[in-house]
Amino acid sequence: MPMPAALDGVRVLDLSRVLAGPWATQIFGDLGADVVKIEKPGVGDDTRAWGPPFTPAGDAAAPDARRDAAYYLVANRNKRSVTIDFTTPEGADIVRRLAARAHIVVENFKVGALARYGLDYASLAALNPALVYCSVTGFGQTGPYAPRAGYDYLVQAMGGLMSVTGQPDGAPGAEPMKVGVAVADLFTGMYAVAGVLAALRHAERTGQGQHIDVALLDAQVAMLANQAQNYFATGVAPTRMGNAHPNITPYQVFETADGHIVLAVGNDGQFASFCRVAGLESLAADPRFATSGARVAARGELVAHVAAAMRTRTSAAWIATLEEAGVPCGPINTIDAVFADPHVQARGLAQTMRRDDGQDVTVVASPLRLSATPPRTDIAPPTLGASTAAVLAELGYSDADISGLRARGVV
Repeated sequence: MPMPAALDGVRVLDLSRVLAGPWATQIFGDLGADVVKIEKPGVGDDTRAWGPPFTPAGDAAAPDARRDAAYYLVANRNKRSVTIDFTTPEGADIVRRLAARAHIVVENFKVGALARYGLDYASLAALNPALVYCSVTGFGQTGPYAPRAGYDYLVQAMGGLMSVTGQPDGAPGAEPMKVGVAVADLFTGMYAVAGVLAALRHAERTGQGQHIDVALLDAQVAMLANQAQNYFATGVAPTRMGNAHPNITPYQVFETADGHIVLAVGNDGQFASFCRVAGLESLAADPRFATSGARVAARGELVAHVAAAMRTRTSAAWIATLEEAGVPCGPINTIDAVFADPHVQARGLAQTMRRDDGQDVTVVASPLRLSATPPRTDIAPPTLGASTAAVLAELGYSDADISGLRARGVV
């Protein structure tokens, strides 16, 4: 008999949409929790419409056939979709009944928006004192910006990330640049997971739930990491450096004879090894370049020497030589090349799942590798409302009750 999943038996009520909240609840689902995703009848999560591209419609003859944007598939596997209009008293009552038996609620509405329906933390904690209730917002539950809507792009800008991303002033194409994926949303989702699991452990131990306040701006500022610490250490705000690293060098993109690669020299030993295979032994012996701090101080001169050497060989030749010498380096893959990479394939990072409408979709698999309780792979991103009847039946609603709710537009 297979081992139960790590979060087997944990019930999650997902009131979130778009990316940060759904990213967190998908991780709970991957780890075995029963995630019930509440969506607006006839509309669903905003991202179902965020295309093109869209998934094929499945059986086009079916009356409820619909196309979901590829974006929706990103963060909604291992969930059950239930359509409820909780702006109605009956709909809000259904959600409260689900919350009463849940261990976790995740929501990302504006501050205070759910209180009018009796779905805020105080209302639901009164029904379920052990409930772990996570609110994901742009700016948090307190502070002058709390009422504002928050979006990843805006938060990348306000949180400092764009100020250190992009080509430096004076270089071609110089301007503040966002990252190519919604990292503020994604990191907020990850922080939410950590906070919820910590609170769940506390609730299991004490019977006491709690309200978790997770904000995109907070997470973005936290993930400034060394850039923030560099500012604290010097009082000088870091600036854009293109592909260069503020604390170590050579650690950037270099042009080769037929393209570009990343060279990532992280310590003095790796630098000496690089110089040996690049025919630049004199640099390793030069006091101006022998230590990491010295290399940063003489960055311009050093990079010029390295760049000239890198242009003398092809990318493949450099990668083979440097890997043999133990010098970190790698190709700059396009996304199609990523999924064609033999190591990525060996790790099973592309996963094909069959949706409840019979359609096969390929998604990026969970990166987690648990030896005893691996992530599950059994529920593809659901079609809108696919589990409404089943979940309502679990709450004790009869077929006639469900038909009546549908007729009144509640579900």
